[in-house]
Amino acid sequence: MISVYQLKPAFQRLLRPIVGFLAAHHISANQVTLSAFFLSCLVGAVVGYAAPTHQIVYLIMPLFLFVRMALNAFDGMLAREYNQQTRLGAILNEMGDILSDLVLYIPFLYVRHMSAWTILFFSILLILTETAGIMGLQVQASRRYDGPMGKSDRAFWLGLLGLLAAFNWPSVMVTECFVGVINLLMLYTVWNRFSRALGENK
Repeated sequence: MISVYQLKPAFQRLLRPIVGFLAAHHISANQVTLSAFFLSCLVGAVVGYAAPTHQIVYLIMPLFLFVRMALNAFDGMLAREYNQQTRLGAILNEMGDILSDLVLYIPFLYVRHMSAWTILFFSILLILTETAGIMGLQVQASRRYDGPMGKSDRAFWLGLLGLLAAFNWPSVMVTECFVGVINLLMLYTVWNRFSRALGENK
């Protein structure tokens, strides 16, 4: 199925000169990974604190999510292309992505006045989606990035929701339905990643 992840090669080509600059200035992949996590914590805290009274702050979401996608590309390219791949880096990358999503999205959804159940299901499915991708490695398959609702896809759609929320739209009911659809697509993504991993070496 179509996924934002399919645009990754073109996105990486655009970013390659910046990656070269980072490497030339001795900035490591792990430093970029940790920076992305701490920035996500900061943005999540700002949105959670300020959005109830200053809804324009929701504009931070699409802007930062684009920056975070770039940071995620930077750390991977630095690791692969500049011989910085380490076991610690692999752990930081996977855990950092999951924790960054949680600390960034949960405050955002909370201040949109969504039900606790919707936020809980979103959080659980977010973790399951990324875990399903990692589990491919446990069955001698590849790390799975199948959609339709992987990390980049979540960033795109929740960034769009943040853009709309900055201008006081949509309503709570529409927001619930919007995230409900994301939840269903994440559930399908979990199944898709597991099935593709199990069928990879048959």
